[in-house]
Amino acid sequence: MVEFDNYKLVDKGVCAAKGFKAGGINVGIKPGSKKRDLAVISCETKCTAAAIYTQNKVKGAPIIVTKEHLKNGIAQAVIVNSGNANTCNSNGIEIAEQMCELCANELGIDKNDMIVGSTGVIGQKLSIDPVKNNIKTLVDSISEDGSSLACEAIMTTDTRKKELAVEFTLDGKTCHIGGISKGSGMINPNMATMLAFITTDVKINPELLHKALKRTADITYNMVSVDGDTSTNDTLCIMASGLAGNKEITAEDKDYEVFINGLYAVMMNLARETARDGEGATKLMECVVDHAPTEVVAKSVALSV
Repeated sequence: MVEFDNYKLVDKGVCAAKGFKAGGINVGIKPGSKKRDLAVISCETKCTAAAIYTQNKVKGAPIIVTKEHLKNGIAQAVIVNSGNANTCNSNGIEIAEQMCELCANELGIDKNDMIVGSTGVIGQKLSIDPVKNNIKTLVDSISEDGSSLACEAIMTTDTRKKELAVEFTLDGKTCHIGGISKGSGMINPNMATMLAFITTDVKINPELLHKALKRTADITYNMVSVDGDTSTNDTLCIMASGLAGNKEITAEDKDYEVFINGLYAVMMNLARETARDGEGATKLMECVVDHAPTEVVAKSVALSV
């Protein structure tokens, strides 16, 4: 992991930020598999939230549902399964909505405050039964130490967990940003086949949260390429609980820059680990472009190598 001045690497991943808990269990999304395959991340309060998505023209049912739920910029929990992408089938949206409703009911929150994700085989129906039959066990698995379990549950062909958190000072308050990520094949720039979930306890308004996420993704995840393919489902989400106690960030000022630098520290490291874990990859190559007249030119040169 690359360390940054004033941003201390800490444990607990998505649970490092105040208010967040997570968990992950095996429910048998793929019959016979013993791997954890259903994850949840929840917060004790409603969060400011934002997301960006794959640029594939075909978008999976979970993205359609999540986009609708995030129209108001609010979320409180995430449910994610691996083993089946719930995409290009006949009832994907219905299943994604059912996953949200089941989890929300067990958590005691509004189903419209749920984010949903799926990753795995495309074109097969996803049975709701494994989720329905085990949703109580999933929610019971939630703890402040559950980030690693959730990280394991979203993995598919990944060979290692991708989990990170940083601690820093903003407005005199101790703040955190943490994340988990998956993705090892079908990876190309513009958010293709990566699932990443970021949490923070920084208080920031929805517009600036989305702007920070987009700006940081453009120079981290959207610069990663493993095999040139793009996927249908993949999503980068962030939830901000605001529980650190800082004055709300409402302008692109010094506090905003402190926040976005912390976000970069987390997302850059997670993106590097995604590239390192690419299917068939034995080396991690980084391209550094010096003296480019603009960031756009630098990115174009780097991606052409």
